[in-house]
Amino acid sequence: MLRKNGVAATGIDPTPELLEYARKKDQTGVYLEGSAEQLPFGDGSFDLVVSYLTLIDIPDYRTAIQEMARVLRPGGTLLLANLTSFNTACEEGGWVRGENGELLHYPIDHYLEERWAWMAYRGIRVRNYHRPLRAYMGALLATGLRLVHFDEPEPTSAAAAVKSAKYRRVPYFLVMEWEKAAD
Repeated sequence: MLRKNGVAATGIDPTPELLEYARKKDQTGVYLEGSAEQLPFGDGSFDLVVSYLTLIDIPDYRTAIQEMARVLRPGGTLLLANLTSFNTACEEGGWVRGENGELLHYPIDHYLEERWAWMAYRGIRVRNYHRPLRAYMGALLATGLRLVHFDEPEPTSAAAAVKSAKYRRVPYFLVMEWEKAAD
């Protein structure tokens, strides 16, 4: 998607299968195995840093957020999309359903406790971390970045509209745009 819009992509991931997939989709991009907690780039290397549904999988999210801010040039933008903390606080794996399968409620428990659980996505098993929103916000604010946009978007595509009623009851993910001060 970035390449189609004239943006040269550089990606970091600790999962070889995801890197292989990215390289197949974008042969002109640079995709490196590594961790967000120790980015192999100099200070101010990028105009744009994107973290799409990754903070929930990073053990040391505070260091990862500091690293994202470090590699961002002055005046640059950090875009974050992450599962909401409401979503990750559900300990039993989703909606409680009634006798006929109707959605009754979404159980949230131990919201303020940071913890992790094993999750599988497309055959790849990862630790998925729950953290209260205050944990992420505190780490982001500590970088000196400025929040310029926040949203918990509703589904917009026709396919997502089927799930729309669920997402209006419990937001699935959030989007934030942070800006690094210009020198």
